[in-house]
Amino acid sequence: MDVVVVGSLGLDTIETKFDRKEDILGGSVSYACAASAFFARTGMVGVAGTDFPKAHLDLFKRLGIDTEGLTIQQGQTFRWSGVYEDDMINRRTLSTCLNVFADFMPELPAAYRTAPYLLLGNISPELQLHVLDQIQSPRFVIADTMDLWINIAKEPLLKVIRRVDMLTLNDGEARLLTNEHNLTACARKILSMGPSYVVIKKGEHGAMLVTRQGMYLIPAFPVDNVVDPTGAGDTFAGGFLGCLSQQPVIDDKSVCKALLHGSVVASFGVEAFSLGRLETLRKDEIQARLQALKAMIAIA
Repeated sequence: MDVVVVGSLGLDTIETKFDRKEDILGGSVSYACAASAFFARTGMVGVAGTDFPKAHLDLFKRLGIDTEGLTIQQGQTFRWSGVYEDDMINRRTLSTCLNVFADFMPELPAAYRTAPYLLLGNISPELQLHVLDQIQSPRFVIADTMDLWINIAKEPLLKVIRRVDMLTLNDGEARLLTNEHNLTACARKILSMGPSYVVIKKGEHGAMLVTRQGMYLIPAFPVDNVVDPTGAGDTFAGGFLGCLSQQPVIDDKSVCKALLHGSVVASFGVEAFSLGRLETLRKDEIQARLQALKAMIAIA
């Protein structure tokens, strides 16, 4: 196994100005694994209820995702419902039902414990630490987090940050975590907490990578028709780590290269609800859009 992804698996009900979809496949681990699988052998660690549709399991198989780490428990699958504003950026959560996810305690199969690349999705820091205690000498670990964990579990989150290579979070979360306003200052303070790389996500405006050697701006590919931005950050992270796992060395150059790949895959993901676009996406389409993105930023 090249990449292991740990995160939530759910059924989403989403309303946008385009349409409303009920109980569609969602969860951070779904998006991240689908993106990573374009580049690397990817294993999924998550939990679903007995109501989880077999069609989704079949989709994971078609995408080449290993599901040995997916547990089916008696009960209902995690559910989330939300509505997007017309700008397709701001959204309101209507309901969240943890169901079997409330008792999620990720256990890595033996084959996953030696995986060199690990993505810790946006789960509680305590669970992230539990996973870190199981993985054996990983080459690169990336962790995602959110404002909830910064507010209610900051101490365990700081322990996670000390043990990972990269932390990803959005600009508001970076300010909340560091009590700084300037994003450069935020990133520098996070670097002092332990990781070698910090990615501050800015949605449609791309992301900022800050390392001990420098700072880089990672653009988002401009999409004509954003249908559903749910999971874009997870797709970005999964595409990034899958690509990075295939690089001979890990340095600023290879990390930037992998982040561009993640940005491109994420741009496809928002073109349809759920994994609708990712399940039909071809590698040649990824490469074509990657070249188009590079052309956009080749100023000199």
